[in-house]
Amino acid sequence: MTRSRTYELSMTTQGPLYPPSEVMNADGHFVVIGGINRARPGGGVVTEWGGAIVAPDSELPPFGQNAPYRIVRELPADLSDADRAMVLHTLPLPLPCNNYPMVFAPEQLPEPLSVVRPSYPFHQVPIPDLQPEDGPKVLEPITLGQWVKAAGVLTISLVEGDTAADFHGEFTGLIPNTLYTVMAIRARDMRPDGRAHPSPLGVPNVLMADQKGEASYHARLPNPFPAPGTAQAQNRIVNVVLLWMSYQQNYGGAIGRFGLGGDVHAQLKLARPGFAEFTTHA
Repeated sequence: MTRSRTYELSMTTQGPLYPPSEVMNADGHFVVIGGINRARPGGGVVTEWGGAIVAPDSELPPFGQNAPYRIVRELPADLSDADRAMVLHTLPLPLPCNNYPMVFAPEQLPEPLSVVRPSYPFHQVPIPDLQPEDGPKVLEPITLGQWVKAAGVLTISLVEGDTAADFHGEFTGLIPNTLYTVMAIRARDMRPDGRAHPSPLGVPNVLMADQKGEASYHARLPNPFPAPGTAQAQNRIVNVVLLWMSYQQNYGGAIGRFGLGGDVHAQLKLARPGFAEFTTHA
């Protein structure tokens, strides 16, 4: 049985496939680095890792299904100077092109669809109660060229007689002097009828990138990989996501209040669900 393994995380702007991205540009288009839904010749949809600028009025299928994105233009792996200078924005609220039926912070914000806000440049997000004299650290536009520098590795080790696992992440190329959190995606989060909200990987799940854009993180979780077919199988962790927090806040047992580009923005994750080689027990 596998007891320890290190994974390389993929840089992304995407959480689930809808909304297509957790980052927008000044034109209100999704800036997608991740899974791109395209029409398959002869019918159907194929999802392949890549980059594209995607329109917010793309077809929105029911949760758990995919439809081709309306691609404004492709984003090559070797970005142009203009693309590198692209200023990144939050998604407006309510979230556009969203079919993920989750309330991310049911105690803190039980009705997130009631909140209406525009898309903000990352450096101009209205942080609650902020006063200019408090010394905000995000003052300059954050660009796609900065975003794509992110890299990281995640090491998982089974401990305590396989009843728990240690998660250790090392990250570089992050947005300097800003707040990040780490999210666990569990099997239950992939179900259309899921009831539990997405969860932190440990609480508190906070890390700060230093002035060089480097950071590390550690958490020990009880029974994170219960065997398929058991009563706890729905709690199995299938991915880990590094989230940039545009409001520079942490939310306790929630990953955010608005979710999916409203206030949390995926920057690193596994390109596809994983960790099948691990099994833990209570």
